[in-house]
Amino acid sequence: MKTIQFREAICEAMSEEMRRDESIYLMGEEVAEYNGAYKASKGMLDEFGADRVIDTPISELGFAGIGVGSAMNGNRPIIEFMTFNFALVGIDQIINNAAKIRQMSGGQFNCPIVFRGPTGSAGQLGATHSQAFESWFANCPGLKVVVPSNPADAKGLLKAAIRDNDPVIFMESEQMYGDKAEVPEGEYLIPLGVADIKREGTDVTIISFGKIIKEAYKAADELQKEGISCEIIDLRTVKPLDYEAILKSVKKTNRVVILEEAWPYGNVASEIIYHIQSNAFDFLDAPIEKINTADTPAPYSPVLLAEWLPNYTDVIKSVKKVLYK
Repeated sequence: MKTIQFREAICEAMSEEMRRDESIYLMGEEVAEYNGAYKASKGMLDEFGADRVIDTPISELGFAGIGVGSAMNGNRPIIEFMTFNFALVGIDQIINNAAKIRQMSGGQFNCPIVFRGPTGSAGQLGATHSQAFESWFANCPGLKVVVPSNPADAKGLLKAAIRDNDPVIFMESEQMYGDKAEVPEGEYLIPLGVADIKREGTDVTIISFGKIIKEAYKAADELQKEGISCEIIDLRTVKPLDYEAILKSVKKTNRVVILEEAWPYGNVASEIIYHIQSNAFDFLDAPIEKINTADTPAPYSPVLLAEWLPNYTDVIKSVKKVLYK
């Protein structure tokens, strides 16, 4: 084990895979000469050269399309968006080409491509740079969606995503790139679609993913002082979902709170709630609570932004609500 930053875990995963397989390359804005907008590709240009670490113009639709086409012809591209807010410019290539080409070609073409970059809010960046689109991409058949919450998971999941034969949306956070944690050395993969129980508990299940899960940890620490035991599930992959892990936990604790940095309408939490009530309704001792952002664009004001974004006090209130305390 070694302690490294989230950005270093991302860089290690890409570099290790590129050493292993020459068909893998990285392409995006500022990934090469500038070492990445968030330094997640630091040193990769020096090691792999300009043919495999490729700076692009500000043209997401163009380089996303180049990536899809090259994936269909035997390469395994990693396409970096400086933020997934900018992926909206290239979303036609993701939704209408990458996600559908395997079915529409009758299996003649695979599209082994990873689209990666930051998701969600990252402070005072304004409404158009503070959006979480996990549920948008998860809604599209043909795409896998991964949202790691720590450096170790980031490395293991990204290596698995790069090796996957289908398109993977790999969503990070600008506010996590500096996070430090222990990461296993050597060959290390985490299979996609497998959730992780970060904390064992008996009284309530808290389900979350991505950077917002940190608020669940804070809440669990505070609630433990009151004798309330929280089980925390990190989904890690939101498409496909690990329904087995979710249902197993629900049948143990009988109460559920879902924390997600997303608008409240039609999100990942909504899908989870449907499956719980369909498959574990008789095990529930209280209605399920879900916690989301306010149903507005993200405000710029720091005071309003703090109210807009869920935090650990919201989690504590929801846990006590399902416990009737």
